[in-house]
Amino acid sequence: MMTRDVLPTLAMGVDNLVAHKLRSLLTMLGMIFGVAAVVAMLSIGAGAQQQVMAVIEAMGVRNLIVESRPAADDQAFQRTRQVSAGLSLADVRVIRSTVDGVGASTPRKRVVPSKLIPKPFAEPPTVFGVEPAFQGIAGLGIAEGRFFSAADDAAAAPVAVLGEGARVALFGGRAALGEHVKVNEQWLRVIGVCGGVVSGRSGTDGAPAEDRNNVIYVPLRTALLRLEDAQGQRQDEIDGIYLQMPTADATVPASRVVRRLISETHNGADDFSLVVPSELLAEQRRTQRIFELVMVAIASISLLVGGIGIMNIMLASVLERTREIGVRRAVGAPRRAIVRQFLLEATLISCAGGVVGVVAGVVLSWIIGRLAGWTTLISPTSIVLAFSVSVAIGLVFGVYPARKASALDPIDALRYE
Repeated sequence: MMTRDVLPTLAMGVDNLVAHKLRSLLTMLGMIFGVAAVVAMLSIGAGAQQQVMAVIEAMGVRNLIVESRPAADDQAFQRTRQVSAGLSLADVRVIRSTVDGVGASTPRKRVVPSKLIPKPFAEPPTVFGVEPAFQGIAGLGIAEGRFFSAADDAAAAPVAVLGEGARVALFGGRAALGEHVKVNEQWLRVIGVCGGVVSGRSGTDGAPAEDRNNVIYVPLRTALLRLEDAQGQRQDEIDGIYLQMPTADATVPASRVVRRLISETHNGADDFSLVVPSELLAEQRRTQRIFELVMVAIASISLLVGGIGIMNIMLASVLERTREIGVRRAVGAPRRAIVRQFLLEATLISCAGGVVGVVAGVVLSWIIGRLAGWTTLISPTSIVLAFSVSVAIGLVFGVYPARKASALDPIDALRYE
């Protein structure tokens, strides 16, 4: 019975909208723009957040990273050095002997080469001097060859493992395994090539800003003894420490202990930063939820304007079709049939606008991603949310015109000119 009542009303509504094509299209524009804005904004936000969280997760949620904080200028550096000698292997030994639960750990010595052979095709790679445990801490996969061993580190062997970006920068499409790379004045034999890893080009709330693919990994002692001697650096000076805890929950308590230990050994000098990826990940997830809510709220203004447009057009339609309503009421149509007719027309407008808006939003996010070079992510949730809100707004703003139409007196409606 319900289907027999709805189908003729639906057909009547479609005929009325088709009869006034331009008016119907203009009414839909508000819904189209609103839905497209919601879909596009959510896709841009989701893409950006996905990139950031992928970088944080790649850092390891069980890890702690101590980074040496560079001084603003030479004078600030000299003042800091009067108080603290900076990060050193002594700090690593203190942490390993004091902090409970530390599993794998490694110091890191970063070297920016002044000379590289072969000459890089792109941005010159950075050299990381680390211990073999770094492979497990950073989750590095080996695509070719092997990672260096504890024996290589103990002997300060002149060997290197290339990140995927460093391999491309130095050798292009050629095989790198077994080749030699000259860093400053030291030739290094390539014994392995890493697979690609998720990486960010900028810092993430205190995380180091570097391309983790464009790195040459060498044994720590090789970096300290073979690459840094010519520059007159202290042989125990490092610029980073990586620690891996048994669980993600253990990182926050351990970070407090590590911070206190280094602050004491550095005499309170603020010359280091401590990155806790698990905290960053939780914070980014909270930020993502807030960002999505704000974006939806902003884009919903367009949907609200579209709903007002639907109400305006439906009120005008009631006025235009007063005699039609009077005739239907005079031949026995109940009030609920009039309400159903105008609600269905309002829903048709919002549904059509929602469908076109979803398509426009997908296309818009794709165009923005292509032109701006951003990562966009279209999720079914954003599409369902935008479409559902558009339909709901059509229904809400169609109720008043529908009730007003059903409340018309049949006699007065028939006499209306």
